[in-house]
Amino acid sequence: MVCVGVDIGGTTVKIGFFTETGENLHKWEIVTRKEERGRYILPDVADSILETLKQKGIEKDEIMGIGIGVPGPVVHEESVFECVNLGWGKTNVAETIRELTGITNVKVGNDANVAALGEMWKGGGEGYNNLVLVTLGTGVGGGIICDGRILTGSVGAGGEIGHITVNFDETVACNCGKKGCLEQYASATGIVNETKKALAASNVETTLREVENLSAKAIFDAAKSGDDFASQMVENLSEILGKTLAHVAHVVDPEAFVIGGGVSKAGEMLTERISRYYNANVMLALKNRDFRLAKLGNDAGIYGSARLILE
Repeated sequence: MVCVGVDIGGTTVKIGFFTETGENLHKWEIVTRKEERGRYILPDVADSILETLKQKGIEKDEIMGIGIGVPGPVVHEESVFECVNLGWGKTNVAETIRELTGITNVKVGNDANVAALGEMWKGGGEGYNNLVLVTLGTGVGGGIICDGRILTGSVGAGGEIGHITVNFDETVACNCGKKGCLEQYASATGIVNETKKALAASNVETTLREVENLSAKAIFDAAKSGDDFASQMVENLSEILGKTLAHVAHVVDPEAFVIGGGVSKAGEMLTERISRYYNANVMLALKNRDFRLAKLGNDAGIYGSARLILE
C-alpha cells in the first residue's frame, strides 16, 4: 500500500509516494500556479498524482490516502479560511482533491505542523512522541507534537511560536500585524535586521562591515571565524530563542526540540547556545531536554503529509 504526501509551497508543490514504514518510493515537484487566486493549484496536484500513478503502474486501490500540507491554519483536517501566499480564500482542500482524484481518504494539515510530524517520523525527532519543531527561516515557524499527534488547536493555528511576543517595547510591526514577535529577532531576517541596527549604532570593529549583502549565513560564518561582534549577534538570537522555548516547554512539556530551517545550518554552535539559555530559564522538571537538528530539509512536509494518513 502507498501513502501520498503533498507539500504545497508558494513556488513549488512537492509530492511523494511512501510505504507504510516511511520509505520514499518516488518524489517530484511541480510549479505552484498562483495566478487567478490559485485556482489551478489543486487541479494541477490531482492531475500530477494521477499521471504519476499511471506511469508507475500503481492502481488507485493501492493508495491508502493523500495527505496535504498547506501554508495556513487548517480546520478539521479539511479546509482553510485563507492561504494568503497561495491567493486562496475559504477552500475545502480535502473535498476538492477527493472529487478530482476519486481517492476518498484525504487529510490536510498546516505545513509547519506536518513538517514536525515528518521530523518525528523519519527525521531529527525520530524516537520521540512529544516534540516541538522550530523552523528558523525567513520567519519562525513551529509545529508541536503531543503523544504522536499534531497539536492543531481550535482553528488550526496551534504551534505558531514565531508570534509569541518577546519585546513589548518594539515599535516595528511584524508581518502578522503584532509587534515584538519572536520571528522579528530569531529568524534569518531578524538576525540580519538586528545586526544592521547594531552596526549603525556603534563603531565596533567587525568583518561584517565588509560584507556587501549581509545574510544570516555571513553572520554565523563570521562568528565561527572568531568575530566577537558577530558572535554576540548569534548569542542574542540564541538567548531570545532559548528563553522563549522555555516558556513553550512550560505549556507542552516536550521530550525534545528539533531545530530546522536555513538558520539551523549553523549546527551545534546554535543548538548548544539555545540549550544553555533554555536550561537557565526553565523549571527543574523540564531541564536538559534534547535539542536536535532537523534532518529532512525540504522533504519534511511530504513525509509528514504522508504520515497524516497513517494516524
